[in-house]
Amino acid sequence: MTTTPATLIVVDDDPEIRELLADYLGRHGYRALVAEDAETLDRLLARETPDLLIVDIMLPGDDGFTICRKVRRDSEVPIIMLTASADETDRILGLELGADDYLGKPFNPRELLARIKAVLRRTRPPAVASAPAEARQVAFGGWRLDRMTRELIDAAGERCALSGADFQLLQVFLEHPGRVLSREELFELTRGRTAPPLDRSIDVHVCRLRQRLGEDAQHSQLIRTVRGAGYVLTCQVEALP
Repeated sequence: MTTTPATLIVVDDDPEIRELLADYLGRHGYRALVAEDAETLDRLLARETPDLLIVDIMLPGDDGFTICRKVRRDSEVPIIMLTASADETDRILGLELGADDYLGKPFNPRELLARIKAVLRRTRPPAVASAPAEARQVAFGGWRLDRMTRELIDAAGERCALSGADFQLLQVFLEHPGRVLSREELFELTRGRTAPPLDRSIDVHVCRLRQRLGEDAQHSQLIRTVRGAGYVLTCQVEALP
């Protein structure tokens, strides 16, 4: 069976970086398009449906944060942000705006490739159907998760699409109900690699998932904080026919 190559768009105002990444990603089987700024990206998005965006934060005109905010208004396309800043605030802000991952400049193209593969594994629909034993829908705490469409369904039947990162994090919790998961475990289970020292991005993702579930950090009943240990999903999980 032939698999359609994923379409990636690299948004960076440095022409050397754009062309280097387009060539490198093309040699690794991806369809790589490039944009130098938000305006060029808008023109591309008017005719393309990319599988992933790679967006530099520092851009002329609308910066990477603005692009991320605008894209998230009507799309859940995965976003990896590139930043030359060592300030962790920039990275946290990007995650809060809906980015799925970030990478500091300068970087090894092989690391970017590994992160692209990890994000696409979480967000791209599988080429074949899931195993028959795996239910399409699971129920938990008054919610249902449709694994095929990656949508949350509330008690009234209203559907809410999840980003790739939110879906993967929820999947991990649903696979380990009642078990306290440390930040390091959550990072490794969702990203496929160990967490960098002092990285707190999992906290940002948990906060965003709680908001999706209509809860806040101070009064969360479904995903509770276990001080000094991590997080735990407190409800039962039931596979639906």
